Amino acid sequence: MVLNYIWVGFFAIAFLIALVQLFMGNTDVFPAIMNSTFDSAKTAFEISLGLTGVLSLWMGIMKIGEKGGLVNKLASWLSPLMVRLFPEIPAGHPVFGHIFMNFGANMLGLDNAATPLGLKAMEGLQELNQKKDTATNAMIMFLVLNTSGLTLIPVGVIVYRAQMGAAQPTDVFIPILIATTIATLCGMIITSLYQRINLFNRVIISTVIGICVVISGIIWIGAQTDRETMNTWSTIVANIILFSIIMAFIIAGVRKKINVYEAFIEGAKGGFETAVRIIPYLVAILVAIGVFRASGAMDYIMDGVGYLVETMGGNADYAKALPTALMKPLSGSGARGMMVDAMQTYGADSFIGRLACLFQGATDTTFYILAVYFGSVGVRHTRHAVSAGLLTDLCGVIAAMVIAYIFFS
Repeated sequence: MVLNYIWVGFFAIAFLIALVQLFMGNTDVFPAIMNSTFDSAKTAFEISLGLTGVLSLWMGIMKIGEKGGLVNKLASWLSPLMVRLFPEIPAGHPVFGHIFMNFGANMLGLDNAATPLGLKAMEGLQELNQKKDTATNAMIMFLVLNTSGLTLIPVGVIVYRAQMGAAQPTDVFIPILIATTIATLCGMIITSLYQRINLFNRVIISTVIGICVVISGIIWIGAQTDRETMNTWSTIVANIILFSIIMAFIIAGVRKKINVYEAFIEGAKGGFETAVRIIPYLVAILVAIGVFRASGAMDYIMDGVGYLVETMGGNADYAKALPTALMKPLSGSGARGMMVDAMQTYGADSFIGRLACLFQGATDTTFYILAVYFGSVGVRHTRHAVSAGLLTDLCGVIAAMVIAYIFFS
C-alpha cells in the first residue's frame, strides 16, 4: 500500500510541476517526460534481461549447495545470531544460509552476485510466510539490512574517482566504510524497534563488536596501502572468495553423490522464471522515477533544500552534493550519474565531490530493492519496510555529512 501511494505521488507531483513549467514557457517538458517513460521502460527490461543469466547461474549454484548440504551447515552455524534478529525463522533453517550469502556478496561489492542470492533468500522467506501478499518481519529486517548497503571495499566509487582525476582516489575509503557501518547498525536498531526485538543480548553485542573490530582492521590496512595495491587486492580477494564458494558447493554436491549438473539446471530454470517475474515491478518503479526526474521535480527539491540550508545559516556546500543522496534510494545509476556530475562540476578532490562519493557509498537503492525483492515473491503490503528503509538511508546520509566534515572540511 505504501509503494502504491509513493508511485501515484511521483506521477502526481511530476504532472503538477510539468504544468507549472509549461505555463512558464517550457514547451519541452511534456515531450521530455514521455521520452523518459519509454527510456525507463527500456532500461527496466534491459536490467531484467541482464539479470537473467546471472540469476540462472547463481540460482543453479545455490541449488547445488542446498542438495549438497552446505547451505544447511552454514545455516546451523549462523543460527545463534540469526534467530535473534529473525525470531520468526526456525533455528537452522536453510534460508539463513541464503541470507548470509547475500550479505557477504554485498559486503564484497559483488552486486551481480548479491541480487540473485537476495532473491533466493526472499523465496525462502516467502515459503515461511503465512500471508503471501504481506511482508513478514523477517523479510523487512532482511531488506532493511540490505538497503543499508554495508560494503567493506567500495571499489566502484574508487574507480570513478580515479577516472575523474582525483589525486588520492582511495581517500574516501575509510569515511565510506565508517558511514555504511553506521547506516547498517542504525537499520538494525530501527527495524528492531519496529518489531520489538531485544538487541541487548550477548550474541548480538558480541557480533557487533566483532564487526567493529574487523572494520577497524580493514581501516588500518587501508591506511597503510597505496591506491593501486588496494584496488588490485580488493578485486582479487573478492573474486577468489566468490569462486571458492562456487567450488565448495560443487565439491559438496559431488561428495553427496548428487547429479550436480541436473541440480544446477533445476536451479537455473528458477532463476530464469524469477527474472521474467520481476520485469513489471522494475518497469513500474523506474518509469515513475524517470517521470519524476524529467519533470524537473528533483531540481525544485534541490533548490528548496539549498535555500533552507542557507536561510538557517548552514553550509550550502552540503546542498550541492545532496542530489546524489536524494537519488540513491530511487536509482543506483541515477545516483552514480549525480556523483560523477558533482565531481566533474566542482572537482573530484573538492568537498562537494568527496561528499557525493560518501553519499553514493553510504546507502543502497531502497525503492529498487523493495520493488525487485518484494515483486519477485508477489508481496504487495510492505508494512513498515519503506519507512524503516528510508530512516536507515537518512541515518547514512547524516553520518556521511558528519564524517565528510571531520575528514575533508
